[in-house]
Amino acid sequence: MEIEKQQIYITPVELENLSDAPFSGDEENGGSEERKTEINGNWIPATSITEAKINAKAKRRLRKNSSRDSGRGDSVSDNGDTLKIGLVSTSPKGKLLDRRSRSGKGRGLPKKGGAGGKGVWGTPGQVYDVEEVDIKDPNYDDDQENCVYETVVLPLDERTFEKTLTPIIQEYFEHGDTNEVSEMLKDLNLGEMKYSVPVLAVSLALEGKASHREMTSKLISDLCGTVVSKNDVEKSFDRLLKELPELVLDSPRAPQLVGQFIARAVGDGVLSNTYIDGYKGTVDCVQARAALDRATVLLSMTKGGKRIDSVWGSGGGQQSVKHLVKEIDMLLKEYLLSGDALEVERCLQELEVPHFHHELVYEAIVMVLESTGEKTFKMILDLLKSLWRSSVITMDQMKRGYERVYREIPDINLDVPHSYSVLERFVEECFQAGIITKQLRDLCPSRGRKRFVSEGDGGRLKLESY
Repeated sequence: MEIEKQQIYITPVELENLSDAPFSGDEENGGSEERKTEINGNWIPATSITEAKINAKAKRRLRKNSSRDSGRGDSVSDNGDTLKIGLVSTSPKGKLLDRRSRSGKGRGLPKKGGAGGKGVWGTPGQVYDVEEVDIKDPNYDDDQENCVYETVVLPLDERTFEKTLTPIIQEYFEHGDTNEVSEMLKDLNLGEMKYSVPVLAVSLALEGKASHREMTSKLISDLCGTVVSKNDVEKSFDRLLKELPELVLDSPRAPQLVGQFIARAVGDGVLSNTYIDGYKGTVDCVQARAALDRATVLLSMTKGGKRIDSVWGSGGGQQSVKHLVKEIDMLLKEYLLSGDALEVERCLQELEVPHFHHELVYEAIVMVLESTGEKTFKMILDLLKSLWRSSVITMDQMKRGYERVYREIPDINLDVPHSYSVLERFVEECFQAGIITKQLRDLCPSRGRKRFVSEGDGGRLKLESY
């Protein structure tokens, strides 16, 4: 049997007067005597307390139903009937500002799976596809799809050129790798300053050592054709000849050195053979004329068999060991003829191989062992004493040279029978002169005297002891 539900429209004021009691207020007043209850020292009628409870219970039920059935506007009465009431706002600020879920669902998880909120670009691990260009976009341009973006490097001006390239060239003097310099220069936009690269390199080499000048000549030769052209190299040497009066103030030998650079460039094929002929009769500067004359002399010497690539001499760690050994051997032979120890010091320093000075000590002692007279003995002793006092040869290099002789004395003795006795005498003289220490002298090997062990041993000899 279906129960018809009556729809009753009531106002909020009438809703507050709803009561769950079976009797109304008049019936209650008329049926029994009014009772009073003491609360906080005040006597309150029992009917007022009952009405307050009823009103509070009705409000709670109404608030619960309104939050659950906010979309329908229906309410359930105490006896199970559905009440159709108007949309009554129970929140003081209204439902528009209500932050609670209107569906009554949810587990308290973050919105959008963690992809929402301020400063969030999406869920973790999300990969965005390439954004397609909207043709209907008012800012759409047809040429935008065919556009190629490139990094533009501004050309260097005169102020930043020297500041940028000076550390590169100075670092090249340390590692000597021309390929690295070429790659670094290709990354720069030199523009019209390409011809200034050889100018700056030569200017820095004038203040450096012979090895730096040799490395500069190699750098100019390797950069020609990749970074600079032959016209740029000619233009750079033209500028060097014009700036010689200023370069002489810092490097007095600048005219001769620039002339050697020109001769080396012609020998390497960087400058044309007619470069010097183009200046004949047109040079007024004294320093420029001296540089061109120096280059002309060096180029004329190449016709007689002299190699132009050795214009800077031989020195530096870039030289091969075989070449350095040959240079030191020639140096000692020239000393035995001239007896000039200062010249030996100068040539040894120009070699720029302080880590290889032990070779000179070794070769000098071997010359003493192979000599037959006292002249070589005394001259080599004076040479080592001079090099030791001037600190050209360090204690470590001196020790390494003597130790090499100690290790190879058995092989030397095969060619020079009296090498042991000569070595002991020379080592003792060096110790007396203060060239070597007592520990190094005691390490000198000595050859034992041969003798018979006894008469009954059949003529056997005692083994040699060193």
